[in-house]
Amino acid sequence: MKLLSVNLGRPKTVPYTGQREGLTGIDKRPVDGPVRVAAPGPKGVGGSGLDGDAVCETRHHGGDDQAVYAVAREDLDEWERALGRTLSNGSFGENLTTEGIDVSGALIGERWAVGPEVVLEVTSGRIPCRTFQGHLEEKGWIKRFTERGAPGAYLRVITPGEVRAGDAVRIVHRPDHEVTVALQFRAVTTERDLLPRLLAAHEALHPEALARARAHVEKYGAAAEV
Repeated sequence: MKLLSVNLGRPKTVPYTGQREGLTGIDKRPVDGPVRVAAPGPKGVGGSGLDGDAVCETRHHGGDDQAVYAVAREDLDEWERALGRTLSNGSFGENLTTEGIDVSGALIGERWAVGPEVVLEVTSGRIPCRTFQGHLEEKGWIKRFTERGAPGAYLRVITPGEVRAGDAVRIVHRPDHEVTVALQFRAVTTERDLLPRLLAAHEALHPEALARARAHVEKYGAAAEV
């Protein structure tokens, strides 16, 4: 298991984002050499966890619980076949393109050691937005991406340091529950009855998803769990 690339985005003006100045950093490209990774600060204030990477819409992106976004090269390959087009590393706006890791099958709270220094913790799946659809220029992309249910993973930074393409990735902790990124994604998008199951991930879960699960249980009760 390893990093195929580390991808950074620069601010770019586009017509398809809700950011007030029309800026987005979703167009991420692989870079050479080491990149510093650290917790960026709370959502709404902090941006990306990677030095040199732009997060322009901090209302919805970036912050400590979405500091890093990872996508499996295997998933990009599947989308290449489905879409009939080439998808380079970074095409989904991911910071880390991995090989040999079932990213969407990772457990919430699972920890990855990346290279000799960095430790990251899985928090949630990526929810598609109109900026993502506009960037890919694929009609109906939000629906199609959601239906497939392999969103890639957001991660928080537990131990800062440097990462680079070619770094080994090791799973150093797997929590004792069955809440995967894919399950969390389905629960908050298309299968709300799954929300009570997310509570098993406790505080490792992205706080917004955790709040949604708690609100669901408060309203409907734990009997909604299936």
